[in-house]
Amino acid sequence: MATLSPAENPPSPVPHVPIPKNGVDYRGKVVLAPMVRSGELPSRLLALKYGADLVWGPETVDRSMIGTTERTNPRTGCIEWSRNSNNQNPDGLEKDSVIFRIDPKRESDRLIYQIGTANPDYAVQAATLIAPYVRGVDVNAGCPKPFSTSGGMGAALLRTPDKLCEILTSLVTKVGIPHEIGISVKIRLLETPELTSTLVNKLCKTGIAGLTIHCRTTPMRPRERAIREQLRMIGDICRSHGVACLMNGDVTSRDQGLALAKEYGVDGAMIATAAEANSSVFRSEEQGGLAHWEEVVKEYMKLAISVENRYRNTKFLLSQLMPGKNPKYQRIQMSKSYSEALAILEITDSELVESAKNVDHVLQLDLPRMTKADMKRLNKQQAKENQAKNKEKKRALEQNHDRGTEDRSPSQERTKKQKAEIAAENAGFEGFGQGAMAVAV
Repeated sequence: MATLSPAENPPSPVPHVPIPKNGVDYRGKVVLAPMVRSGELPSRLLALKYGADLVWGPETVDRSMIGTTERTNPRTGCIEWSRNSNNQNPDGLEKDSVIFRIDPKRESDRLIYQIGTANPDYAVQAATLIAPYVRGVDVNAGCPKPFSTSGGMGAALLRTPDKLCEILTSLVTKVGIPHEIGISVKIRLLETPELTSTLVNKLCKTGIAGLTIHCRTTPMRPRERAIREQLRMIGDICRSHGVACLMNGDVTSRDQGLALAKEYGVDGAMIATAAEANSSVFRSEEQGGLAHWEEVVKEYMKLAISVENRYRNTKFLLSQLMPGKNPKYQRIQMSKSYSEALAILEITDSELVESAKNVDHVLQLDLPRMTKADMKRLNKQQAKENQAKNKEKKRALEQNHDRGTEDRSPSQERTKKQKAEIAAENAGFEGFGQGAMAVAV
């Protein structure tokens, strides 16, 4: 039987982690990075509108999700996970604090939930809550901020690779497989290529479907140039295990991201800072390229109002999307409601203006504002009232004390006499005097 010579042997097939039924393939994608504040629901919807293939939610700490209540907002159709807040509404009822929110119609089929965790059990509990509504769960092992690393999460997991692998394995077996979604991880470069190589090999053996590499080390800041020299090595390792590899760091547009992915042999790209400044970076030049900031801001406002986004978050995003030197910038930063923001931005669409009024009412942004002078006057008045109440309490306590002192002696004597009479009767005497004399004798 004839056999092929080594030169004629076809190349062995490249391994490929199967894409779960409810999961998604990261290959060939340009995606929105997970960003605190800049990755909330309206920002994700805006990125999708301009062409993002997938969107990552902001890092959500596992323990903040555990114990939440899931509900569907009847006005927006969004699914919200919330818990009771210490704050109260003006009517005295407790306010709900929304921990995470998704739009099942507009993003669910392209949403990756990112979790902040340092514990396999907590990770599974939290991810199980969200798994039916997303295409994948991603573990944050790259955030260098103290709020993440101080709890052993984020980039701190790079120092505990065994724990990180345990977390990923638990998520794959207890969340990914049962819900048929992919599990992935986002990491940073380590100090040397050798250390990075060892870590990536370990992670790829846990059953993950994707790995994102931020091309900076933990101490590096965003202003420092991304290090891409290790990308090809990382991409090759991922490919050998059948794991999709995305690159992150200084990616500024869809076209550039796809070009870099091809150049360095990885499967796709993730955009962060550039998308924060203008979400239309996901639109290719062929499709129109970068849109003017005024267009982007108007589209963002439509989305933010449609999902009843917290106005504080909306105002932060507007500060990222608007040029700082524009005269409207400072006025937006001083604004207190959606209606006011639309007026400043000169957006006069009647339907949007009416929707803004409704959302302002729902979020209680239309309540009368209190100036600093009003607040100072109210605090002063409250202090006087508290002082008067304390004086009244003190006076009442003193009166009760004095009354108790006056009543104590006669009361005690009567009680002793009553006790003595009872004792005398029990002993067979007729009265207090007899009993006393008998005892005396």
